[in-house]
Amino acid sequence: MSVLVAIVGRPNVGKSTLFNRLVGRRIALVDDTPGVTRDRREADGRIGDLRFKVLDTAGYEDVTDGSLEDRMRQQTEMAIRDADVILFMIDARAGVTPLDERFAQVLRKAGKAVHLVGNKAEGRGAEPGLVEAYRLGFGEPIALSAEHGLGLADLHAIVSEAVEKAEADKADGPQALEDLLPAVDVDLPEDDGSTEDGPAPRWNPNRYLSVAIVGRPNAGKSTLINTMVGEDRLLTGPEAGITRDSILVPWEWKGRVINLVDTAGIRRRSRVQEKLEKLAVSDSLRSIQYAEVVVLLLDATIPFEKQDLTLADLVEREGRAMVIAVNKWDLIEDKNKALAELREACERLLPQLRGVPLVTISGLTGRNIDRLMDAIFSVERAWNSHVSTARLNRWLAGMIEGHPPPAVSGRRLKLRYMTQAKIRPPSFILFSSRPDALPASYQRYLVNGLRETFEMPGTPIRLWVRGGKNPYVKDAK
Repeated sequence: MSVLVAIVGRPNVGKSTLFNRLVGRRIALVDDTPGVTRDRREADGRIGDLRFKVLDTAGYEDVTDGSLEDRMRQQTEMAIRDADVILFMIDARAGVTPLDERFAQVLRKAGKAVHLVGNKAEGRGAEPGLVEAYRLGFGEPIALSAEHGLGLADLHAIVSEAVEKAEADKADGPQALEDLLPAVDVDLPEDDGSTEDGPAPRWNPNRYLSVAIVGRPNAGKSTLINTMVGEDRLLTGPEAGITRDSILVPWEWKGRVINLVDTAGIRRRSRVQEKLEKLAVSDSLRSIQYAEVVVLLLDATIPFEKQDLTLADLVEREGRAMVIAVNKWDLIEDKNKALAELREACERLLPQLRGVPLVTISGLTGRNIDRLMDAIFSVERAWNSHVSTARLNRWLAGMIEGHPPPAVSGRRLKLRYMTQAKIRPPSFILFSSRPDALPASYQRYLVNGLRETFEMPGTPIRLWVRGGKNPYVKDAK
């Protein structure tokens, strides 16, 4: 049982800085601008040998007018309800503010273990604020500097006590069903997945899958994830650019864990001026690099804008598997005509991702979520495809027979041998008599043939042309 520690407080007191310190990585955006964090972010934290879950939250605003700040407040209150331990953070140098006092009243009603943390406590300038903090009614505040790592020993004691209590409660509770069943040893035959064509790729289809949702601002990324997981996990609204941090949301679909990653909307570089938006866009681009499958979310009312094509090209260059999801499909009247136009535009504008799955969905109503997941699993399988060397070279012989390589400078090129170097994405090495002379058009011919023959639609394929002889034929020329 993992203890969940929530870091709460008003804006700009250093919650995300402490979150990054406990996680051990700079995964939450940090800036001097108040209100940088808007969504709840959960990650694995540690202090020494102590392991726990830590939750970063938006700065608390005392508003109830349906605005963005109001929705941020609701997200923070959800975190309070879920948490086992609450770290109530104030700015020790600024002292206790009226908003701190209002938030303290909310926390007292929560009925949870609340521990007061006075951040930015390095130096004597914080002493008056720490003394003033006693009046909030949560006992002695912990003097902490999240930026410099001071005061973590006191946090270790607090979280350790909560972990021990949780383990004691678990021991006193009913035993799990698997603990009550007798142990049975069963010898099962080993199955490495090998086939007559050779060994299977090193890929476990039952492991978790990381799926990043990317797109332009206001395409509906957060709404889609909320609908998929069945709760208001992410902040949404009519305002463009609400999401700033890339937020990972674990979700189970048909017995498999899917790590959905919500990202900030990405505009054209020329339009990104503010420092905070630059940080958010950089975070989104990193999410593409760490994802396995990327869902490019388009707005059905304005699909295939220039920025959509730029994002698709970026995903292909990063070698990620991709699915195109056309959101807000419920707003389209003539759906058959619009779908035909979308498919034609996709084939014309994205030739480097020929056959990429295109799924029409509605993130608001949940329309076609099952089709989207089928497409995600399909491209994941293609992304992990492994083709045996024997099959590759039989295929290569047929491709050469159907369309021989052109003669360059009066000399015919010889394609000797092909093998697959790796998966994720599928990457192949082609041995040729003159690798530098093989035209790009013929390489595209081979890549398209690989994609069609071995069922890799929409998957980036890497083809490297090398010189040298066939290593399996001693006197190959």
